[in-house]
Amino acid sequence: MRRSKQEGKRSLREMSEEEEEEDTFAEEEEEALEKKQKGKATSSSSSSTGACQVERCTANMSKAKQYHKRHKVCEFHAKAPVVRISGLPQRFCQQCSRFHELSEFDEAKRSCRRRLAGHNERRRKITSEGERSQGYWK
Repeated sequence: MRRSKQEGKRSLREMSEEEEEEDTFAEEEEEALEKKQKGKATSSSSSSTGACQVERCTANMSKAKQYHKRHKVCEFHAKAPVVRISGLPQRFCQQCSRFHELSEFDEAKRSCRRRLAGHNERRRKITSEGERSQGYWK
């Protein structure tokens, strides 16, 4: 089985193209891995040294739960009925994971009205659909 010169050159060219594609793929994988590792290093180092958003709070966030680190609020202020942020009295919303003005909450609730309304609407839909399927609504 002898190959002509042209066939030999073509197979060499194809082999080198395949090697280039493999090299490119390997380089892309390495770059993606480096970005991933950089992102992890950045997020973990900044979250462990993050401080609570509340004015004059000196809570040590290094041993806080991941949730509290992510939202930059200590456990005490996440549950507090009133805190001061930028001079305004606010409360942490458990649904939004953000601070809102007190006027956006009903009484001592920890979820803002907007999120509670959506939650209640979803609950009503599920309940009414369940009752219909059981034959209560004929």
